[in-house]
Amino acid sequence: MDAIVARDFARVAALLQPDIDFRAMTPNRVWEAEGPAGVEAVLREWLDDPDEDVEGIEATEPVSIEETVRVGWLVRISDGDGPHIFEQQAYVRERDAQIGWMRVML
Repeated sequence: MDAIVARDFARVAALLQPDIDFRAMTPNRVWEAEGPAGVEAVLREWLDDPDEDVEGIEATEPVSIEETVRVGWLVRISDGDGPHIFEQQAYVRERDAQIGWMRVML
């Protein structure tokens, strides 16, 4: 999560298996990506909003459910419409110390 918060996309990509199975759902779209470069492109689209300032991110306690770990965070942003807060949840499975499967809900 630290790499995502820092918008360090190269570090995020290094955490992912070459054959990562990635899907995500945002209010208006379902996303799928192939490989670390595809996931990086999705994250760049989500996070590259010049009109949005991230004011804080608070992680929630991770929970393990068999081989899947649920991680979440609250994001506080400010944009032209004022301050906002939203929650994201991610479900991940690791293989060989990298993420091989990931689902994200926004």
